[in-house]
Amino acid sequence: MYSSFPADPPPIREPFHAPVAHLIRGGVVEGVHYGSVVVLDDDGGIRFGLGDVEAACYPRSALKPVQAVAMVRAGLPLEGALLSLAAASHSGEERHLAGTRRILELAGLTEDDLRNVPDLPFDPVVRDTWVREGRPPSRLAQNCSGKHAAMLYTARINGWSLDDYLDPAHPLQQAIAEIVEDLTGQRVATVTVDGCGAPLFSVSLRGLAVAAARLTTAAPGTPEARVAGAVREHAEMASGSGRDVAALMRAVPGLLAKDGFEGVQVAALPDGRAVAVKIADGASRARVPVAAAALALAGVDPALLAEFAGEVLLGGGLPVGEVRRVPALGPQTVPA
Repeated sequence: MYSSFPADPPPIREPFHAPVAHLIRGGVVEGVHYGSVVVLDDDGGIRFGLGDVEAACYPRSALKPVQAVAMVRAGLPLEGALLSLAAASHSGEERHLAGTRRILELAGLTEDDLRNVPDLPFDPVVRDTWVREGRPPSRLAQNCSGKHAAMLYTARINGWSLDDYLDPAHPLQQAIAEIVEDLTGQRVATVTVDGCGAPLFSVSLRGLAVAAARLTTAAPGTPEARVAGAVREHAEMASGSGRDVAALMRAVPGLLAKDGFEGVQVAALPDGRAVAVKIADGASRARVPVAAAALALAGVDPALLAEFAGEVLLGGGLPVGEVRRVPALGPQTVPA
């Protein structure tokens, strides 16, 4: 199904994005979101492609489940909700803060050992409460703190240095890079720094979808299956209350899904069918309906995806339009 030897890295170029979503107001196309979409069959072949699915791109946080697999392979002993948190872009809710503290406690460490950037909680309601209470930005509240705590725990277990765990040359990051190449099936095109400070690996959109499929089709008990199961079973720990990615996993049985900043979405079904989306301008309002349309093209019952069909646009407080996938992405998931 997949080669054991990573292919050449994807080309670094300006992606050949195509229109993927329309902003329709009063029957007029007011705006156009460009991007790229890939849909894989259960054998890894491309069922559908739009835009540029082979160019190098940054998966951002959509790669976190793969990073978590690398840590489990390196000995990270987390399970369940805490393993889901290790792959999370969390909302900064109390359960996320408590879970991150627990991972650090298991490692014999504290918040002071984290090297992610201090931030306010990602969820706007939680963030507003945080500000009203006069609480400053913190590393614990930043949405990647669970991943960083798990990285520290993995480094501690292996006897690796802690202060420089974010250095791309660190044994931990080298191990993660190796698993990224293993699961995507391609060499990393380039490495930069993600928003949280961790190394960020560039792969193709197709490679990202392949990696997700390899997690959902892995044999029970493997690191891949453990991560996929943890994220699916504890979707709110991997994201947060009210987050669309958690709602998507609840709506579609067996689906593994992960979003990323700058309009990235990946999702895979238990049989290996998978989709990956990149919105060129980074807009989440386009990411959600385009991902839903891609899942419908993968064979998911459109009725399960109705709530993700597109954001309603208001005029004077009344619905006057919507964000809608382009016709090339197939039948509407709900009536227009």
